[in-house]
Amino acid sequence: MSKNKKKYYTVWKGHNTGVFESWDDCKAQIKDFKGAQYKSFTTFDAAKKAYRDGPKDYIGKSKSFKSDLSNEQLKKIGQPNYNSISVDAASSGNPGKMEYRGVDTKSKKQLFIQGPFEEGTNNIGEFLAIVHGLAFLKQHKSDRIIYTDSKTAMSWVRKKTCNTKLERNNKNKDLFELVDRAVKWLKINNYSTTIVKWETKAWGEIPADFGRK
Repeated sequence: MSKNKKKYYTVWKGHNTGVFESWDDCKAQIKDFKGAQYKSFTTFDAAKKAYRDGPKDYIGKSKSFKSDLSNEQLKKIGQPNYNSISVDAASSGNPGKMEYRGVDTKSKKQLFIQGPFEEGTNNIGEFLAIVHGLAFLKQHKSDRIIYTDSKTAMSWVRKKTCNTKLERNNKNKDLFELVDRAVKWLKINNYSTTIVKWETKAWGEIPADFGRK
């Protein structure tokens, strides 16, 4: 399976920068580093070139992305609303180590990040990312919208519940405490923020993507 293929990690902004040969080494450079910028590559040469080029063309929508949709379909969808933030989650295994973050859709500037949590799922991460985004925008009295690429998480937020099948245990205790807080926030807070599905087929990966696919 693809998860066993060797990957190289370019860190442009972190405690140390450069190309790292394991996710653990990469994670050590970005953990607790505000505004960290990094991405994975399948070859060392590609990771090294990306490090030299800088993050602009590698984080969020790739300059090489070409949509398979027709011009008519693309015209109908239109362009992203850049008065927005984008959220995403990444999970190494399902369940597995999980983290989530939110970024400014246009600049890709990281606005918040949580994790990695020892045991979580991508759906839980996507759910938490949206709720974190809602709280973030409400706190800042912002009229921006939220982009997510998860229909499941959007449904959970609408229903004000985290409908995960993951069972609670000592390993994921901290994560579920955050889930409980998120559900409580949804139930006691009003918000006017619009949550919109990111059109991956038209625009490429969501700007908050962790780049570890």
